[in-house]
Amino acid sequence: MSGTSFALRWILAGALVLGSAFGAFAQEDAFKSFRQLDSTAKMPKLNAFSALPGAPAGVATKDVLFDAKLTADGEVMQEGLAWRVFSPIAGDDGKLPLVASSEGGSASFQLVPGDYFVNCAFGRAGITKKLTVPTAGDVPKQTLVLDAGGFVLNAVAGADQRIPPNELSFSIYSSEVRENGDRALVMADVKPNTIVRLNAGTYHVVSEYGDINAVVRADIQVEAGKLTQAVLQHRAAQIALKLVSQPGGEAIADTAWSVLTAAGDIVNESVSAFSTMVLAEGEYLAVARNKNKTYQREFTVKAGQNIEVEVLMRETPQMAGAAEALIDEN
Repeated sequence: MSGTSFALRWILAGALVLGSAFGAFAQEDAFKSFRQLDSTAKMPKLNAFSALPGAPAGVATKDVLFDAKLTADGEVMQEGLAWRVFSPIAGDDGKLPLVASSEGGSASFQLVPGDYFVNCAFGRAGITKKLTVPTAGDVPKQTLVLDAGGFVLNAVAGADQRIPPNELSFSIYSSEVRENGDRALVMADVKPNTIVRLNAGTYHVVSEYGDINAVVRADIQVEAGKLTQAVLQHRAAQIALKLVSQPGGEAIADTAWSVLTAAGDIVNESVSAFSTMVLAEGEYLAVARNKNKTYQREFTVKAGQNIEVEVLMRETPQMAGAAEALIDEN
């Protein structure tokens, strides 16, 4: 493959973002990058024909050809597109009637003279164009420029600690903040290493590691014709708690666990011999209850350092009572 690739590194809102953009490649190479990483099944091209509802019988149709590019100077896309042609007159349900559709690359439709809205979608990226098919003369080929790109998301803990994919999820939001402080959700529950196709622009990405308090955010730029690989950095680690009668001993079953922050807020509760969780970097207190007795231990979470925390069955009445009071307050 010709051209050069390059890596960019930013620190954004506590997140490390590694960008691998194929801007120096030809547009065809950029499109191949989308195709090679895309695990979704490709549907064959389906040419479709439909006359407008209520069109007079015997009216001659016109051949209309469509193709699309990621950028104005790019190559014509050969796959991954969804074409939809709509009548501009809403039906009884208030929706625009679908006149014709096609999946694949370029599309060819037979349309009666009149006005239409043509939509071309590439994943979550898309463009809509108004088209008028004249009564006389041929219709020139229609080329739509999507102005689209995409990214592939992943994350690490600490500097480079791999995170199991099933522990990660991403949500993608608009970069604009509404008056109420919210952002418009673009996609939810995006899995790692999934291609996300979007219109060019800036998006706000939220990554969740586990389901407690390990969350990072970053603004990521999508450039037309480029596929960016972004890796976010979590300041968190996996923790396993167990109650033991002696160091290195077997975990004691039927133990109720509460994990509190240094400020006294409860972040997790569970009942098990081993209590496993992902926690953001910081200071915590583990409180174990077993057979009406309470035990506790302070511990520290450091980014990327997965640890096992043993709580010894050595009750300190004053400390145990303070922990009980703290839990009751919450």
